[in-house]
Amino acid sequence: MSVRLRLFVMMVLQFFIWGAWLPLIFGYLPSLNFSPAEQSWILNAFPIAAIVGMFFSNQFADRNFAAEKFLAFSHLVGGLAILGCAFTKDFWPFFALMLVHCLFYVPTISITNSIAFANMKDAKNEFGIVRMGGTIGWILAAWPFTFIFVDWTAVTAANPQGFAGWFSEALKHPLEGDAAMVATSWTYLVSGIASLVLSVFSFALPHTPPKDVKAGEDKFALLEALKLLKHPFILVLWIVTLLDSAVHNSYFMWTSTFLETAVENGGVGIAKNWVMPIMSIGQIAEILTMLFLGTMLKHLGWKWTMVIGILGHVVRFALYAMAPQSPVLIILVQILHGICYAFFFATVYIFVEEYFPKNARTSAQGLFNVMILGVGALIAGFVCPTLFAKMKVGEMINFRSLFIVPMCVALFGAMLLALFFRPPAKAQTLVGSEAGPAH
Repeated sequence: MSVRLRLFVMMVLQFFIWGAWLPLIFGYLPSLNFSPAEQSWILNAFPIAAIVGMFFSNQFADRNFAAEKFLAFSHLVGGLAILGCAFTKDFWPFFALMLVHCLFYVPTISITNSIAFANMKDAKNEFGIVRMGGTIGWILAAWPFTFIFVDWTAVTAANPQGFAGWFSEALKHPLEGDAAMVATSWTYLVSGIASLVLSVFSFALPHTPPKDVKAGEDKFALLEALKLLKHPFILVLWIVTLLDSAVHNSYFMWTSTFLETAVENGGVGIAKNWVMPIMSIGQIAEILTMLFLGTMLKHLGWKWTMVIGILGHVVRFALYAMAPQSPVLIILVQILHGICYAFFFATVYIFVEEYFPKNARTSAQGLFNVMILGVGALIAGFVCPTLFAKMKVGEMINFRSLFIVPMCVALFGAMLLALFFRPPAKAQTLVGSEAGPAH
């Protein structure tokens, strides 16, 4: 394989692991009779790991280990842990296994980015293509569950003739109720297997040696990263990243339940086996968006590209709130996910690579990952289950009031970025020097 192809496959597997279990966990945890507080702790295993992971991905991986070897070890341990989640229905074992998985998985998101950027000649034009592999991996994780969530007893009883007949009957008989929830445990098996595959594949990746701590650099990565916030445009972007991350995570926490909830109870009424494929439409759109991201950055600039990305959340949640009885519209609006992710989060990663000198990039990536994967997700993890419980009366759920909340938060973030984000006209080394804040 060429270097770029190996990096692409790495991203496919990296995000397949996450995409296999994340979309359905929000409906699965209540089926195990976990309380809202217990659900919050399990959901927050990921953002807690993201905050802790900043020390591992920046302090240990980048400075003490070859990145590909750290990736292999992390996916071995994390893969075994997520496999264990498929075989337990008790809170403490489930939480412990999920926490172990996340503690080892989350740092690998930064590590895969580091491996990719270290082996690229032109990050601004190449990263979008390589990172597109992660989007494809997420999509590939969604579609097999169309057939895992099938009532095969009913299909056999229908006695279909030929492949077309078999395929048609399979799509007509999705699992429902308790049977569907039992089948959800397969998401953890699939995720664990993919993690073990990436552990082995990591040894085929380009060798990325540890970075030396040079004179003048802080040995403590967190302090080095926090120093960057003295620059006003970095501080504004950091705060907006927090808001956008919370909104982004609320989408994952509520959308699957919204789609599968019956129409008479306030939802869209889509069969369980189609929930993950429908949500994957956003990742398909993300692929197309990534292909044109470089062009959009050239014509719109950093600020307005990111503002459009945040406004995508505003439009999507507005339609969720106002048109839940229009399934075609709700399905089509999933396309905006590509704009929401690529135009904001992917752009943030590229911005860091363009604006920060080499000795500050790793710390800066970690600084923003703390918001994207950590604090923002942590806020959503504690707020969303509680807010959802307040909006539910019996089987009826007030989705309209629920979705107005992230819509308003996203609108505020877009306004904050538009008014106060003023990066230097050209990428330069002011951020990593003592020349003073850039305005």
